[in-house]
Amino acid sequence: MYEPDWVSDERKPQAIMSAGKRDETADSTQEEAVEGKGRPTPSRRAAQAAKARPIVGSHDKELRKQQREAQNEARNRARAGMMAGDERFLTQRDRGPQRRFVRDYVDARWSAGELLIPVMVIFLVVALFPGWVQVYGVFFVWAFLLFAIIDAFALTFILKKKLTAKFGEGNVQPGFKWYGAMRAMQFRMLRMPKPQVKRGKYPN
Repeated sequence: MYEPDWVSDERKPQAIMSAGKRDETADSTQEEAVEGKGRPTPSRRAAQAAKARPIVGSHDKELRKQQREAQNEARNRARAGMMAGDERFLTQRDRGPQRRFVRDYVDARWSAGELLIPVMVIFLVVALFPGWVQVYGVFFVWAFLLFAIIDAFALTFILKKKLTAKFGEGNVQPGFKWYGAMRAMQFRMLRMPKPQVKRGKYPN
C-alpha cells in the first residue's frame, strides 16, 4: 500500500525517539550491573590462588624470631668460650700464649689486691662507729691499699723475669705489667676470662 511522503516523514521522529529510549534503558541496565558488583567475578582458580597466598606479616615475624634465637645462641656460645679461655672468642687484649701465661701465673698466686673489695666493705661498716674504731679503720684501709700496690709492683718484676726466660728477652709482648697488675687487683671470682688453674699451680 502506498503511503504519501508526508506520512513517512511524520513517523521518522517517533522511530528515532523509540530507538533512543531503548539505548538509554540498555545503558542504565549495564551501569546498574557494574555498580552492583564493582568488579568482575573472579574465576575459581584465581580465588584458590588468593587463599593459598602466604601471609607476609606472619612469615616476617617467624623469621625475626628465628634470627633472635640464633643471635642469642651465638652470644651465649661466645660468652661461654670467653669464660673458658678459648682463643677463638677472646678479645685482642687477651689473646696469645703470653697473655695466657700471665693469667695463669696471677691466678695461681695469692694477691693482696684481690682482697680490696672485702676490705672496703669492712671499712664501710667500721665507718659507722665513731671514735677510735673509725680512726683505726681508716688507718688499716690505707695501709692495706699501700701493701696491695707494693705487691702489684713485685708481681710485674716476677712476670718480666718469667716471660723473658720462657719466650726470650726480645720477644716479650708489651703491656704485660698493666695486664697482670689489673688482674691481680680483681676479686678471683670476677676475673674474665675465668681462672683456669688452681692456687699454687704455676705455669711452666
